[in-house]
Amino acid sequence: MKSICVFCGSSDSVHADYKTAACNMGITLAERGIRLVYGGGKTGLMGEVANGALSAGGEVIGVIIPSMNTPALAHTALTRLDVAPDMHARKARMHELADGYIALPGGYGTWDELFETITWAQTGAHEKPVGLLNVKNYYDPLLAAMDHAVAEGFIFAEHRKAVFCEIEPTELLNEMEKYEHPHEAVKRWLKED
Repeated sequence: MKSICVFCGSSDSVHADYKTAACNMGITLAERGIRLVYGGGKTGLMGEVANGALSAGGEVIGVIIPSMNTPALAHTALTRLDVAPDMHARKARMHELADGYIALPGGYGTWDELFETITWAQTGAHEKPVGLLNVKNYYDPLLAAMDHAVAEGFIFAEHRKAVFCEIEPTELLNEMEKYEHPHEAVKRWLKED
């Protein structure tokens, strides 16, 4: 993996542990020579992951929309800041630039990006690994919901196993590097009767 897209929250009103973890994620990516692609913001976990990567000499590409490209929101010290016309184009550009995806804690926007990425893998639109950095057990309720969906027959077990989850950046990246796309599950899911 040469490039990872990180989805994460932009709120500054969160526990310091989340911000520290985001910074460490950025540092870890840079130390491994992995380019960070993210939403281009300077606030919250978005700013922390970018600052972490930049502090360790990493390459950081932000992708932002015009309404967020303001002095209060946009990170101006990135390697490159791309401006996409709308949210759909922004997500498509981030997907295009990435070899894998990691969701740090966040809200609706993070979840939207995460679930779209998982869905695209499920339908065979990409074959890239997806991971969750489970800071302060943030994603435990979501993981339980995923497991419940498997038990109830809404998600194939192979697709559930394809979403990696760790509490440390290094372990998460190590697991993601072992990723094998569940081709047979994709075929089964897309099968027409």
